[in-house]
Amino acid sequence: MRRIFYIISLILLIGIFPVHSDAQNRLLRYADKQKDLENFQHAAEIYEQAYSRNQKITTARNAAEAYSQIQEYDKSFTWWEKVITNPEAERSDYSNYLNAAMKVGKADQIGGMLKGSSFDESDFPELDFDLISSMSSKKVNVKLVQANGINSDGSDFGLQVDKIGSKFFSSDRGSVIPTNKKGIRLDAKSNLYSSEKSSFNDRSFFGIYKYDKDSILSKLVSDLPEALHISDPSLMESQNLVFYSVLRDVNKIKGSREFTLHSEIFYSIIGSDGTLSSSKPFPLNNFTEYGVLNPFVDEENQRIYFVSDMEGGVGGFDIYFVTYDGDLNFSEPVNLGKEINTPKNERYPSVNGSTLYFASNGHPGLGGMDIFKADISSSGFSNIQNMGLPYNSPRDDFGYIVTKDGKRYLSSDRVGGMGLDDIYLIEDLFKKLIARVIDCDDKIISESFNTALVNKEGGEMITSIRNEKGEILADLEPESNFNLKISKKGYFSIYDSTLSTIGLEDDVLEREYKLVKIPYNLPVMVDIVYYDLDKAKIRKDAEPVLNKIAELMTKYDFLDLAVASHTDSRASDKYNMLLSEKRAEAVKNYLSQFGIPENRVRIDWYGKEKLTNDCGDGIPCPELKHQLNRRSELVLEAFSDSNKEYDLPASLLGKDLCDENSLFEEIQNEMNSIPVVYFDFDKSTIRAVHEKDLEKVGLTMKKLKNLQLYIAGHTDQRGNEDYNLKLAERRAKAVLEYLVQRGVESNRIEFKWFGKSQPINDCGTVPCTENMHQLNRRTELHLKGNK
Repeated sequence: MRRIFYIISLILLIGIFPVHSDAQNRLLRYADKQKDLENFQHAAEIYEQAYSRNQKITTARNAAEAYSQIQEYDKSFTWWEKVITNPEAERSDYSNYLNAAMKVGKADQIGGMLKGSSFDESDFPELDFDLISSMSSKKVNVKLVQANGINSDGSDFGLQVDKIGSKFFSSDRGSVIPTNKKGIRLDAKSNLYSSEKSSFNDRSFFGIYKYDKDSILSKLVSDLPEALHISDPSLMESQNLVFYSVLRDVNKIKGSREFTLHSEIFYSIIGSDGTLSSSKPFPLNNFTEYGVLNPFVDEENQRIYFVSDMEGGVGGFDIYFVTYDGDLNFSEPVNLGKEINTPKNERYPSVNGSTLYFASNGHPGLGGMDIFKADISSSGFSNIQNMGLPYNSPRDDFGYIVTKDGKRYLSSDRVGGMGLDDIYLIEDLFKKLIARVIDCDDKIISESFNTALVNKEGGEMITSIRNEKGEILADLEPESNFNLKISKKGYFSIYDSTLSTIGLEDDVLEREYKLVKIPYNLPVMVDIVYYDLDKAKIRKDAEPVLNKIAELMTKYDFLDLAVASHTDSRASDKYNMLLSEKRAEAVKNYLSQFGIPENRVRIDWYGKEKLTNDCGDGIPCPELKHQLNRRSELVLEAFSDSNKEYDLPASLLGKDLCDENSLFEEIQNEMNSIPVVYFDFDKSTIRAVHEKDLEKVGLTMKKLKNLQLYIAGHTDQRGNEDYNLKLAERRAKAVLEYLVQRGVESNRIEFKWFGKSQPINDCGTVPCTENMHQLNRRTELHLKGNK
């Protein structure tokens, strides 16, 4: 009995296996057919059933690929994990596995996913591991939010905004219609189709929708009766046109199904009632040979960008452009070249200013389609950059645009969306810096200057731009501190270490700075030291002046001294030239004992070339007149090196830099003391003792061009009023004439006379000594800034 039972069991087993094997094969053939028909949802489910019966690597691969096609990336990753655990897994399987990992948010882990395999990173040149790691870890300053009122549970993408704020986009919103018929993908080549829906994912065909400024949503109705998919709207507002991609019903066009179908571009007039009328084909359409789609109208440069897989491209879908004129005559297409296009696919071009944006799966990225930008110039397209996170995700990211009002949108099928594809508004996480740099007339400076903005925490340089108003614009990270430097040749640099977004509730941080020219070679103070006959030694009466100069030069490193030394007219020219040089050197040497370096003391010597009076060769003069010529003129100058860029001295902080008169008032008031000139009784002749004082006043006026001199003449109280008024006038004029003879412009001097009306000592009420009367016989001098 046991033997009979064994034989019967063996017969049954032998009979069962062929039946099971044949059923499995039929199941796989059916799944393959659905995959070929691009019914990926149904195909994926059948592959799963088949794998549960027989765990073959090819079945797992097909399931992974099918789920990827319908954007169910979590399931696709799970199936690629099954594939790579199979001993028969190949390099391409691991490549697909790593790409799937990025699509489910594991980009930062892909390096470790190769452990235990026979492969390392060098086996996958198509993946830039360093770039992926860098972008995955980079701190982001923007966030993506769902575009208000637009997204559905289907695919919504490709936003455009018109000048009044209405939004146009593509959508397949509507019911899901299961069928076994072949569907049509907008960028696919097909020769079978359903006229009911897209069997690719069993959803409605794409249409163009409008979400107007009043939040009313409507679908645009095309006058193309054979159109199936209509998508990718791009506006030419100057002519009230919209360009868009179309996939048309081949049956209605050719009455045949024996050729491959491709997408086309049409353009139509947009009616106020939501109709697309007078539709015309783009002249490059050739739906039986190649596809053209994803139009973008660049009205500023009169170009239309689009993508195509026409013959002669770099590979896959390439980006092209044509130019057009006012009558919509189009040029021959221009391929953007290998800098932009790759052997894979480049899609969804858009332009803002001098920047091209596009999506690509051929340039290194995070997985799927990534958004890139490139510079546009007269020589072509260059400097391609991956936009990084969060603009890009492990999924497909595309359709990036910048609207006329500066808002940014993109489309993506990333995790967390409402539907298959969603449109996102890009919002800044950072704060905006708006800094206005003004001149001394309080006008914004339009010419160029240098801006250096640094994050204090990380030392990272932050990019800033100038807007059309000339304002500085920059994005500042929240809860951070910053240093700002603004510099321009010939101007004081501006430093601001107080910029901070810590606790900043507003989104905008505004600042205003005044950029002021450096007042090169600005005289600050003037004095004169005198020498004995035939001597170069510094006299005791000169030491207080030089000591004060040394003190100021030590305190203020932006002050330098100009020394001009002279002799009287006696002796030869050669001798006097050497003597005046020794006198200049004596000043320099004297200051060196205070640590003043030689390069801060500029010396010149003139011998007897520049006498202050008429005591020339052979002219008899008293010794006091010769003394006036034996001198060193000292001019303390601020910012004397016109080739040097000076930082704003701390001592000038808080002062009005635009008013040169006030910058060094304290020093000038201290050093440029103005004398009182006294006169003998009933005289208006300048005493010799005051000539040194007036020499200093004259030199001060000649060097400090911003000063005005005010002279007031007085007498003592003896004599009558009329006589004293005339005497006071003569005394004021005597001082004026002395200074004019020394080269001071008369229009910089104002003089008045008061007779005996303003005494120092009122000798009418108290008895006065001669010294008290002397104090009344005076001419007062006052230096003031010329404002």
